[in-house]
Parts: sequence; C-alpha cells; structure tokens
Amino acid sequence: MSSLPKHIALIMDGNRRWAKKNHLSLFEGHRRGEEMLEPLIDTAIKIGIPYLTFWAFSTENWYRDKREVDFLLNLFRHNLDRKVDNFHRKNVRLNIIGNLENFPADLINKTKDWLEKTKNNKAITVNIALSYGGRDEIIRAVNKWCQSNPKIPLTKETFMKYLDTSGQPDPDLLVRTGGEKRLSGFLLWQLEYAELYFTSVYWPDFTPREFKKAVKFYQDRHRRFGK
Repeated sequence: MSSLPKHIALIMDGNRRWAKKNHLSLFEGHRRGEEMLEPLIDTAIKIGIPYLTFWAFSTENWYRDKREVDFLLNLFRHNLDRKVDNFHRKNVRLNIIGNLENFPADLINKTKDWLEKTKNNKAITVNIALSYGGRDEIIRAVNKWCQSNPKIPLTKETFMKYLDTSGQPDPDLLVRTGGEKRLSGFLLWQLEYAELYFTSVYWPDFTPREFKKAVKFYQDRHRRFGK
C-alpha cells in the first residue's frame, strides 16, 4: 500500500450540470462549488497532505458568456478576500499558477496581497490555477528560459525551474469530478506519473468523504514509475 500523496491536483468539473440537475442557476452552481474548497483544504491538513492544486479558471474559460466570466471573477475576488484571514490563521500558504495578465488590475493587486500575507505559512500550500492551460504554461516556461540564458543546455531539471509549480513536488494524484475522463490540458508536464482518479460526482457534491475515497484509491495503487 502506498503512503499518502504529497500533492493532489483537482479538476473541479460539474458546477453547471449540478445546477441544472438541481433546478438552480449556473451561478449558484459556481457559488456552491467554491464553498467546497475550504472543507477539502481542512481535510488535507488534518490527514497530512502538504500540497493541493485547484483548477479554478482555464485559458478557455475566457470564451464563455461574459456574464458568467464576470461572475467567476467576482466570486474569486470577493470570496477569497473574505476568507484570506481565515486561511492565514489556519497556516495555509496560497499560491497562484497560470497567467494573470488578462485579469483586472484590482484582482491582480489583491492576489499579490494574498500571496504576500500567506507566503510564510507552513501547514499546506494551496495552488489556485487561474487563466491556466498546460500548453500555455509550457510556452511561458520556454520563453522565460530563452530570456534568461539560452546558452545553458535545457535539461528536464532546468526546465522545471521555469514552470509555475517550480519548487513543488509533481502531483501524485489527479482527481477529476463530473464524469469526464480527460486532462483537458491540466498540468501536462507535471502529471507524467500521477495516478488518475475520475468520479461522476459533480464538484459541488465532492465532500471530504469523497476526497478521502480518492486518497484511498491512491493508497491502493502500486506505483512503479515505468520500472
């Protein structure tokens, strides 16, 4: 039996379908989905998982209806602003992966403040993927390397230093809710040897109990890393 995963990545899928199933607006689906983050973070701290990564907003999400995009940005802006002190008290380090260049200036500045406030916390590192796409991350990493010192040979170890997750262990486990069974471009480099857990449970119903099922799935796997 494997030990606990050190890093779990989560694709939070199914908010809109959950809302439709429950005869609610899609905005309510997103709101309820956001409420699931803190209980899962608490659970990860309790059982001893040091890294979580939540995919909150993809590069493709910009092409959704403007009202939905605005709602998602406001949800992130107001809810995390409201909860950052609570996360800080819980010793949670917040981190952002993705490309924030397209975000409103006030949200970029707020995000920087949140990261600064929690940067020394040790209980868990929580990555929130915003305007994130795996190919976009790889292209940005290559450009960073080219701008630094391209005369240095590009090795796997060197390249990893330019990724958004630099300094962190690769995810041991990927969890995708909502029934789809694909990566959709999430953490394409980092998920090379991750165990993949797909569940039909929609994200707003992905409780700590469901989270523990995913962890148990991981623990029952025998990982050989191609050997």
